[in-house]
Amino acid sequence: MAVGAGLALASPTARVLGANDDIRLGIIGVGSQGSGHMGYFSKIPGVRLVAISDADRGQLDRAAARFEKDRGVKLKTYVDFRQLLEDKEIDAVTSATPNHWHALVTVWACQAGKDIYIEKPASHTIWEGRKMVEAARKYNRIVQIGTQKRSSEAHKEAFAWINEGHIGKIKWVRGFCYKARGPNTNGIVHGTNGPKPIPESVDYNLWCGPADMVPLHRTQLHYVWHWMWNTGNGDIGNQGPHEMDIARWALGDPGLPARCFSIGGRFGCREVGDVGETANTQIAFFDYKPAPIIFEVRGLPMKKGLKPDTMDNYRGTRVGDCVQCEGGYFPTDDAGGWVFDNDRKRVKQFVGRGGAGHHENFIKAVRSRQRSDQNADIEVGHLSAALCHMANTSYRLGQKMKPEEIKAALADNPEMLDSFNRMLEHLAANEVDLEREPITMGPMLTMDPQKEQYIGEHSQMANMFVKRNYREPFVVPEKV
Repeated sequence: MAVGAGLALASPTARVLGANDDIRLGIIGVGSQGSGHMGYFSKIPGVRLVAISDADRGQLDRAAARFEKDRGVKLKTYVDFRQLLEDKEIDAVTSATPNHWHALVTVWACQAGKDIYIEKPASHTIWEGRKMVEAARKYNRIVQIGTQKRSSEAHKEAFAWINEGHIGKIKWVRGFCYKARGPNTNGIVHGTNGPKPIPESVDYNLWCGPADMVPLHRTQLHYVWHWMWNTGNGDIGNQGPHEMDIARWALGDPGLPARCFSIGGRFGCREVGDVGETANTQIAFFDYKPAPIIFEVRGLPMKKGLKPDTMDNYRGTRVGDCVQCEGGYFPTDDAGGWVFDNDRKRVKQFVGRGGAGHHENFIKAVRSRQRSDQNADIEVGHLSAALCHMANTSYRLGQKMKPEEIKAALADNPEMLDSFNRMLEHLAANEVDLEREPITMGPMLTMDPQKEQYIGEHSQMANMFVKRNYREPFVVPEKV
């Protein structure tokens, strides 16, 4: 069986797809999101799902049995997705693996001559994202990122209208991820007293892949990997890429910002044996000119004692964005939304189907072989994910500070100070003791947007997070 080096020698698919030819699809990773892929893509006319893969044989067999029962189609199944990539009867693949696998799955798919729809975030690190772009270009592959709102006509029309100046210049864009990640939610990583046996259905070597193959010191393998640095990127890198992408889109899709810093912590989880590592409460500032992006993550409820999913909102938005202009603002929702003036009176509505059609858009580009047909090319996804990585890098390099010290440091940044003051109110409502659980303030990091490397103060430490160490043979190559 070939591994990375062998796949690099594989010929691109020679089969030319015509309008009446089926696109034969394979799906890598069939947990909750991957099962969704099975449903979405198999309903698109001209798409035929032929194979699935998962390092968890239990998940794999359940998904295959369910599909055969519902559709009457028996799928080929592979525990090792490298065998799926070698299958000449597959034209394109989709992938819903954990974050640490995204880059290598994409690079190997491109090298195997297959187009790929990859879930967000595009990458686990900034360097990986650029390698994904390079692979897509070198092998002339269609690589689509799963930021579905990029296929929203309502957002496209709204941002065009806003940038025509109808409510003045954009002053800032805020993104929000207010999702339940506190006690009694799947935001908790329940620890164990010692290493837990790996489930017998899981090929743990394959599941870990590029990541460190560490003993399992948590009760749950799946999903909560989001909150471990080895495999995930926290909620700012989980839900965040959707809203980061909308924010960048509103600003005209700029590259990486010149500067970034982040503040936050993992609050309110100690009493339930949580061993999670990523922040569940976080704010980040991205120094775009002339209008910055500010991102806010909250995992705790509105106040202590309420149901875990009783969350705060900002102008009615819990998960989404708010584009503030001189003469009004646009709080986005899945299907578009209303533009308001600064007195909160409705000005104009934009209506659409949200992200519906995003999977079809990928198939359209696979057929046409035109990147211009894509709504979410890999480079767009790479840049939006990179913002999440920048914020996390600042946070991981941060120091514990008192609220008064942080306020003093934010004195010349009124928008970030506003976010921080509202964070303090939120933590107080949840009775968080900031003496026992102090806030971490990360340093301001300076980025060279062209080289995608940090420069100046803190750059030596920050650049250690641009690329991870890989575990043989699961190595993202320097030259794809």
